[in-house]
Amino acid sequence: MNVTPLVDVLLVLLIIFMIIVPVRSTGLEARVPQQQSTVETAPDPATVVLRIRGDRSLEINTHSVSWDDLPGRLRLIYAQRPKGVLFVAAAPQVEFHEVARAIDTARGAGIMQIGLMR
Repeated sequence: MNVTPLVDVLLVLLIIFMIIVPVRSTGLEARVPQQQSTVETAPDPATVVLRIRGDRSLEINTHSVSWDDLPGRLRLIYAQRPKGVLFVAAAPQVEFHEVARAIDTARGAGIMQIGLMR
């Protein structure tokens, strides 16, 4: 059996697959933080961190808040800083749907820049 035609067919297929542009999927826009300099800076007093504790309770910076009061408190805080960033931090045992619920609540309160923390 002559394998020359088979090699020709394989080369043509290889060239065709190399030319075809792969379909690009689109996802959520993400901005990667730039590497920090070695100089330590004091934390910004305007930084707002929403913590989800292991018992599913919430804390904004150091103040406890309930899930029902969360949208109102976030609106009140971000009325003074409309371009601010909300950081969401969760305990390791917290399930993802709790974090997604907090992010969804923040988006509903008008906060468009949300960062995730460990």
